[in-house]
Amino acid sequence: MALSNSQYNELMRIYEQRQLDAVHQVQERYERVTQAIPEFAEIDNAISSASIRQARLLLNGETSALADLKQEIHTLSARKKELLKSHGYPAHYLEPHYLCPDCKDTGYIGTNKCHCFKKAIVDLLYTQSNLQEILKSENFSTLSLDYYSRNHIDPVTGRSSLDSMKTALHACHEFVDTFSTDFRNILLYGDTGVGKTFLSNCIAKELIDAAYSVIYFSSKHFFDILAENTFGKKDSDSYDDESPDTNYIYNCDLLIIDDLGTEMANGFTSSQLFACLNERILRRKSTIISTNLALDDIKNIYSERIFSRLSSSYTMLRLTGDDIRIQKKLLNLGGTKDVTS
Repeated sequence: MALSNSQYNELMRIYEQRQLDAVHQVQERYERVTQAIPEFAEIDNAISSASIRQARLLLNGETSALADLKQEIHTLSARKKELLKSHGYPAHYLEPHYLCPDCKDTGYIGTNKCHCFKKAIVDLLYTQSNLQEILKSENFSTLSLDYYSRNHIDPVTGRSSLDSMKTALHACHEFVDTFSTDFRNILLYGDTGVGKTFLSNCIAKELIDAAYSVIYFSSKHFFDILAENTFGKKDSDSYDDESPDTNYIYNCDLLIIDDLGTEMANGFTSSQLFACLNERILRRKSTIISTNLALDDIKNIYSERIFSRLSSSYTMLRLTGDDIRIQKKLLNLGGTKDVTS
């Protein structure tokens, strides 16, 4: 579980605000009660006076009158409860109403994170991953092998699209299962529309649900952020606090770069890509890259050293087949294309 200091502080500010809200709500309810029941405030004043007298007696060592004072406070407190009940207020009306009664909106039970705090971590990571909505529909539970044919043979590998997908699916499950112990990276490459991004999203959901920090970028967005950081395209007046900085790109548990090759490739993109991949390898932070480019194209468009990093540090998974989006459209239009034969 990896939260940056800023992420942790952001969550703690939320919990501190919840506690303040609970106190403020009690104050508002108390004002409503005392307006409706003037005697209620008088009793509270009497209890305060009795409590002060009790403290003075304790300081002076006069314990003989303590029992009478305690009984007086008890009687006054009972009268308050009677007044609340007789005026239609619940018995706990003037107690704080916490969103999480278990931790009283502190986020912790003793020294352990409360279940609500663990959920808040996951919710925060979803929000910052750029994947919050898509992962509801793209995950391992919704993945179907029906769109991969046994008869579609890849001329490069001699394997069917179904076999290639099964291999990739196994590798992705293994990536998730060993994420806490093994450092791995994945390059998903091959035909357009065959599930490369879908597999990336499957992995992302599993890891975010396990409270790892995951961030997704399209290739264009990824290089735009690096350009903004390098050339200072954003002025101070237009700075967006929600835009991830390069520090987070280097330090998140999993970085996903989708559709590499769709950006305008040049010397800057090549150098920045190498710097990012190399730094994350040094920090043992996992990366997933998807691309429609062939391996030779990656080598030619970027550089030998980038290809060297990919070939030595990444599991390369090639996917082929017919575009699934087109298959779905054909099926929705009443087509009879058999993709499973």
